[in-house]
Amino acid sequence: MQNYKNKYFLFTLFLTAWIISGCGGGKNVPDVSHIPVDVTIQRFDKEFFRIDTNNVPAGLKLLEKAYPHFAPAYFSQVLNFGPLADTNRLMPVQVRNFLANKDFRALQDSVEAHFSNIEPLEAELTQAFRLTKYYVTRFNAPKVVTFISAIANYGAVTVDSTVGIGLDMHMGADFPIYGMLPDYPAYLVRKFTPEYIPVNVMKVVQQDLYPPHEEGSQLVANLIDLGRQQYFLEKVLPETPEEVRLGYTKEQLDFCKENEEMIWQYFVQNKLLYTTDWQDIMRYTGEGPSTQGMPAGAPGQIGAYTGYRIVQAYMRRNPEVSLEQLMATKDVMTIFNKAKYRP
Repeated sequence: MQNYKNKYFLFTLFLTAWIISGCGGGKNVPDVSHIPVDVTIQRFDKEFFRIDTNNVPAGLKLLEKAYPHFAPAYFSQVLNFGPLADTNRLMPVQVRNFLANKDFRALQDSVEAHFSNIEPLEAELTQAFRLTKYYVTRFNAPKVVTFISAIANYGAVTVDSTVGIGLDMHMGADFPIYGMLPDYPAYLVRKFTPEYIPVNVMKVVQQDLYPPHEEGSQLVANLIDLGRQQYFLEKVLPETPEEVRLGYTKEQLDFCKENEEMIWQYFVQNKLLYTTDWQDIMRYTGEGPSTQGMPAGAPGQIGAYTGYRIVQAYMRRNPEVSLEQLMATKDVMTIFNKAKYRP
């Protein structure tokens, strides 16, 4: 990573200034340079691993003082060590064992080497947060911290007014440890890359602002929720490729574009739009290598693509609707009916 920083130092400076300035390459990105948001990422992961293992209780108190909201959630929910409280006598022992584990220390060393320069990420999140504030006036930019989850698949989390980024889940698809873990198939591992950090961050930000429909809702409501999320990502991450926002490969996105009508007819002819069967809903909205019942080229979570196209159709037909109004609409059938989606 050090070589990358040196070799492309001037390019990084240009990229940072370009992102913050709001340039959009013809994508009609509003100028948000005046919005007072500047992201400075706090390295919780580094501070955690700097704790003196001979005096863990004192180190934990300092960490909790510096991160009063995030630290308790990190230890109780990410590492499953229980509450960060004086009454939890096992906590210092568990933390000491964790910090003394050579594999976890090697993981942290790899993370620090891989993410030695986070300024470009700070610039990208600054732009994304400014755009979010521009479109959603009630949005208050959260603090941003980094952590490691010991490869526990925490890409990004929200805790009160803080967003946490699991750097160990973005080390690159060729990071050797991923291939050793059977819980992570190839279709997931290919997304464990730095380019997915802004997408994962803005997804949890969007979900925090606009929680998805509860279980038991119809498939069409889930499609609209996924579609609105993608439309939100399009607006706040305008320079991120569409396939990355969707989590597809380029070939999978091409398949969807070339077979958009077939995909839609599949939902219609199989009477799936109004189903509440959770298995059907998960089949079309959950992540996977492909979509069962469709041709081999169809990606998993294909419902995100269809939902996205429905929402785009709705916004084209209703240009007076703002992003904030779109996201706040409770009656998703209004969106579906007014979209008049017919690929």
